[in-house]
Order: sequence, then structure tokens, then C-alpha cells
Amino acid sequence: MARSPLTLAASVTSALPRVGVVGAGALTEGAAGRFDSALAQLDDGRRVVVRAPTDADAAGELAAEVRALRALTPGVRGLLPFRAPELLGEAGLGDARVVVVDFLPGYRVDAAHLPPGRGAATSLGEALAALHALPLSIVRTEGLPVRTPQQIRDDARRLVDRASATRLLPAVLRDRWTHALDADVLWLFESAVVLGGAGAASFLFEDVLGAPRVTGLLEWHGLQVGDPATDLQWLASAPAAAEDVFAAYAAKTTRAPDALVRERARLYAELEFAKWLVHGHEAGSDDIVDDAVALLESLAEGVNGDELVRDPDLDVDGAIALLGRVPDQAPAVDTSMQTDAYDPEELSLWLATSDPEQATDAAPDVRVELPADIEAELRDETASVVERPTAYDDTATAPIELPVAVSPAPSLAPSLVEADLDEEVEAERASRAAFQRWTSSSSE
Repeated sequence: MARSPLTLAASVTSALPRVGVVGAGALTEGAAGRFDSALAQLDDGRRVVVRAPTDADAAGELAAEVRALRALTPGVRGLLPFRAPELLGEAGLGDARVVVVDFLPGYRVDAAHLPPGRGAATSLGEALAALHALPLSIVRTEGLPVRTPQQIRDDARRLVDRASATRLLPAVLRDRWTHALDADVLWLFESAVVLGGAGAASFLFEDVLGAPRVTGLLEWHGLQVGDPATDLQWLASAPAAAEDVFAAYAAKTTRAPDALVRERARLYAELEFAKWLVHGHEAGSDDIVDDAVALLESLAEGVNGDELVRDPDLDVDGAIALLGRVPDQAPAVDTSMQTDAYDPEELSLWLATSDPEQATDAAPDVRVELPADIEAELRDETASVVERPTAYDDTATAPIELPVAVSPAPSLAPSLVEADLDEEVEAERASRAAFQRWTSSSSE
């Protein structure tokens, strides 16, 4: 039986000694039946929110929220451009615990109704960038979850396996997700302080100078160190505003480049349907299973077999331009990602689970044999070409469409393609230069 606002308000006097309650009212927005909530007016003029869980799962979530709010010290709060609820007290209410926090004013905007342009969308992007820039020690000190990219990847793989085991997962989605999980380049990201999947409705807005601005954030129970993409997965349901949110996020972020954050965000959004299927199957609920299957089949039709991420291909122009930068002795690395250009040394700072020895072992020299006069001409031409970023440089966090294929490296020397090379030599150079691009990047 739901607790009345008066019952909840009465518990405030236990949580906050020496205060009186002069009014109480229901507060149900966003509760979804998992919490009993009330808004209480105190005799000192403050308004507070009282929450009590309705089941064991909700109790665990509320306990996690308390731990997260305790981690938000005044110094941490000063780093954020918005407010978080302040934990005022706790008290017992029967066999449950009630939590009292201060009331944050503002209104919410559902993701589907989030408008494009400056205002709510850009403010959301900036707010998320500020959150993800918080020091990791905030989470670690409080003992909150810390998950590495490899752990996150493994969890996603287990979820897909469980969904496949139901024999109800469409093959097109199983293959799509498996390919994404197998794409090493998708999981090269820097962990950050995240909310663990909070959506647009977790933010509070107020009108500032005639435009909506994020002024508060609710739902801190998922605070952890994890993948920033989890806090962006809700953008799959906000197509009108997604570009502006990502643009503002990319402009304000101070973290290492993350070229494929949108692809991972999309993957997490799609995996929510898999979670729903697994939940229904394990709970023995035919209604949930039928609903999940319908959603998955609709999703399968929508993606139409497209891949979430594709390996970038090195074109002939890029191969020729890279020829002048191939070292005489290229150190060996794992060639399972031989078309993906990035700096393994830099990534070793991002990923606690990476193996630094992968980038230091010796490897055989792989060179492209060309006629001496042509090779000399190519080296002279490429020496004057200004190097431009590859597909995974630090500009790659600019907004892109969902889903997206990673673009190949830009053409650096189009005029050189017309050199009178026979087809066999040209084909060999293009394929081996892809390997050279990978090996040379580890020695720079």
C-alpha cells in the first residue's frame, strides 16, 4: 500500500530534528511507482523531498543515491554548472528507510520533445561534458563502481549471449551486435565519471535570459566510473536535438578524443531491447517477452543489416602519401586491427587493461618494392605534403550521423595516382601500406 504524503512528511521530523513540517503534498513525477515521494514545507521556509522505496530493488537504488550524494562534496559541486540534491537526513519508516533531500526547482523535458538549436539541447551537451570531466577520485574515494572498457565490453557480450540463448533474438541484430563487440576500435575510450545511463528527464531546466538552461540534475544512483556513451544513449530517442547535443558536448569536453562515442551510445540504446527480452524470459512473463520480440523485430527492420562500425579502408592515395613515412624497421604489434590508425602508447594511458608490451615487440620489415626512379619521385612529392589527420584524430568527435561508417583517410596526393605504375605493383602497395600505417603509428 502506498504511503500517504502526510505519513512521509511526518518522518521528516525524525530525519531532521528541531524542524517542523507545516505542509505536505504528493510528488509523483518520474517515480514510476518505485518510490513513494512527497514534498514537505518546513517551518523555516525550506522545501524538501521525502522518498521511500516500494520494493527491495528500489531500496538498493535509493541506498546507491545516498552514497553518490555523499560523494558530491562542496568542492565537487563547485565544478558543476548545475545543482545536485543535497542530502539532509535519513530516518526509518517501518521496515524501510526514507531519505530527505532539498527540493530543486525547475522543469523537465522528455527526450522525444527536446527541441534542436541553442537552448535546451546545447545546455544538455555542456552539462554532460562538465560531469564527465570530474576527477575519477570522486567515485573511487566513496567506493562506487569503477568499470574498465574491457569489463563494459564483456558485460555487453554476455548480454548478447543471454539474449541469443532465448532463440528469440533476430539474427540480423545478433550479427550486428556481435560485429560491434568484435570491433576493437569501438572500445578504445577513456573511462570517465558517468551517471550510468541517466536520460534527458534526469535534468532540470529553468529559463535563463529567455532560453532553457540546465540548472539541476536528479537521479545520481548510477554514479560510477564507466563509458561516457552510456549517458548519451538516450539521444537515440531525440533525433531532432541529437546533433546539437553532440556538438555542444564535443565543444566543451576536455577528455581524450573519442571518435566512436556515438556508435557505442547507439549500441547501448539497442541493447536495452535485449535487456527487456532477457528480463521477460527469466521472469517467465509472456507479455514482456512478446513486447520485447516485437520491439526487436521492428529494430531489425529499421537497421536493415547496417553495421554500427566499419573498419576504415586505406585508399591508394593514402597509401602513396604514407610511403614516405614508412620506417626501415617497423616494430611488430597485433595486426588484428591493421587498418585502424591510433597511438598505442596514448591508449595505454586510457585503458588499465591494455598490454603495453604489444607495442614494443620487434617485427619483420615490411616494405613496398617500387622501381627506384618512381620511389624517388614519390618521396620527393610526399615530402612537401602537409600531413593531415586520419580517421581517428582528435577532430573525430565532431557530430556525425547515427549509425555511421568511419570515413577512410583523406586523399593527400591525388596527382600521384596517375603515376605509370602497373596494376600489380599498385595493388600490392595499397594492401601493404595499410599494414605499414598500423605498425608505423606505434613507433612515433
